[in-house]
Amino acid sequence: MCTVCGCGEATVEGQKGRGHSHGHSHDHGHDHDHHHSHDHHHHDQFHVHHEGDNVHYGKGDAGVDVAGMSQDRLIEIETGILSKNDRYAAANREALTALGAFAVNLVSSPGSGKTTLLCKTIEALGDQPLAVIEGDQQTANDADRIRATGAKAIQVNTGKGCHLDGHMIGHAMEHLDLARGAMLFIENVGNLVCPAGFDLGEDCKVAILSVTEGEDKPLKYPDMFTASRIALLNKVDLAPHCDVDLDLYEENLRRINPTIEIIRVSARTGEGLGDWVAWLRSNLAAKTATEAAE
Repeated sequence: MCTVCGCGEATVEGQKGRGHSHGHSHDHGHDHDHHHSHDHHHHDQFHVHHEGDNVHYGKGDAGVDVAGMSQDRLIEIETGILSKNDRYAAANREALTALGAFAVNLVSSPGSGKTTLLCKTIEALGDQPLAVIEGDQQTANDADRIRATGAKAIQVNTGKGCHLDGHMIGHAMEHLDLARGAMLFIENVGNLVCPAGFDLGEDCKVAILSVTEGEDKPLKYPDMFTASRIALLNKVDLAPHCDVDLDLYEENLRRINPTIEIIRVSARTGEGLGDWVAWLRSNLAAKTATEAAE
């Protein structure tokens, strides 16, 4: 999770300065060259743990290490960032609840097939009122693909920011004019780290992972799969052509999150798509019934 953030600019539909993002000194998914000092005092402040040839950072209370900052200061900064985000998320959730809308936050690493699966999902939902918020660092390519299905989509470009936040979503929702009983799909920036810690006001996170990513992906990125209610194991049509164990995928997902729901899907062949759409309809109906009862 991103703990120390700098303010940057995001664009909503290309309007600079209309959103908000967190700029980070590390772009996730890229290799970095780090100079490691052998000063033992320097190592101590970073909470470095050695286990044989393995070196572990982020073992302190804050779960992260930043040069020149104590764990207490990191916790203070993190708490402030998340508290501000949570206020925006709460406002988003209140607005969605008032409309009886069901919102899902689609999270994954790049290349999992999120956008293709979302396009197929929209087509399968037929006349169900829905809208999409697309999150990417740059370009409106994915939003254009969504609009080609006939769905309304708002593109949010985060610049150097590696995740969407509550303020960005609230601003995007102002442009959507969601119908009552609608579904809102939020396609987050491709990243299995930072989006795990940021509430957007959604009803749940949906983790999408491709069979080509490796069965140990849930073990490598446990926070994301712990935070997700359901996992879509995508591109299962490729399983026969890869050395992949689908049962081991599910076993590792449940090691991290014993209650996670899992659906095996293929956007290309349509396998499992009916189960996924039924899950969405069921959860929308459950939310609508709960709101009616209250």
